[in-house]
Amino acid sequence: MPDLSQPLPIATRKSPLALVQAYLVQAKLAAAHGIPEHDRDRVFPILGLVSTGDKIQDRTLLEAGGKGLFTKEIDEAQLGGDAVFAVHSMKDVPTVLPERLILAAILEREDPRDMLLARGGETRLADLPEGALIGTASLRRQAQLLHARPDLSVIPLRGNVDTRLKKLRDGDVYATFLARAGLKRLERAEAEAPALDIAEMLPAAAQGAIGVTVRADDANGLELVRALNHEHTERAIAAERGFLEALDGSCRTPIAAHVNMESLDFLGEVLSPDGRTRWRESTRLDLSRTNLDDAAEAGRKLANAVRQQAGDKLKDALGMT
Repeated sequence: MPDLSQPLPIATRKSPLALVQAYLVQAKLAAAHGIPEHDRDRVFPILGLVSTGDKIQDRTLLEAGGKGLFTKEIDEAQLGGDAVFAVHSMKDVPTVLPERLILAAILEREDPRDMLLARGGETRLADLPEGALIGTASLRRQAQLLHARPDLSVIPLRGNVDTRLKKLRDGDVYATFLARAGLKRLERAEAEAPALDIAEMLPAAAQGAIGVTVRADDANGLELVRALNHEHTERAIAAERGFLEALDGSCRTPIAAHVNMESLDFLGEVLSPDGRTRWRESTRLDLSRTNLDDAAEAGRKLANAVRQQAGDKLKDALGMT
């Protein structure tokens, strides 16, 4: 039986969305282990932290040092013993975790699609006015946008959901993008608008999924959190992260990957930052007939197919040596 006699803190970023996700994990842990609602905060207290990535708002993650900036302080809290669990948006988690930390559970995935939010109410890229100014800090979204609409202009736009929506209302940009999963978890009305078609804007690898890490030597924490794991989502994420890792899964490269949980289509693509060139490959991945290792290997094979399709042009487009 797992030990619940001492508080088991859950580390998270302090952003509104991150806190919502942490409280979701807290509620699921409590329900899975018979903890009444009034006792959740005592047994699974939330430890909110400000990450380096949250502090930096004046430049892109690429310029600041990469996606690990959103997890550094949380990782340190776990490794230092201040937290047992850590809750992450999986799209922000580096493909290689710090030593002594393991990805212990993936919750069932929320809708992974991107949404276009525009002052004129447009919800499709094709309907945006010619030359419109679009704000996004995502190199992937920038490249996908320019691939579809090279006439548009793109500027960096950082910040949480409220910050970006305020900049949109204030007229700093004509339109921006947000993940539907985050808007739904925040119960925002904007989530009810139509989302972009996945074929037009393929999501970031692992977008819409919440992951929970524990220390590798913490058998009690691992046993507690595995009750939350959704196996099909876990396998899909393993495949997408395998694709990402095999193709330089940093913020330097516009990469997208997605396993459709219904059709089982697995799409992966790489673009040049200016959107002029896109390499996309697909395969089928039966999530009920694969294990984690095979799913990750499917991602690596799909990445190799992209490399073979692109050849030397891939390095040239991305400025690689």
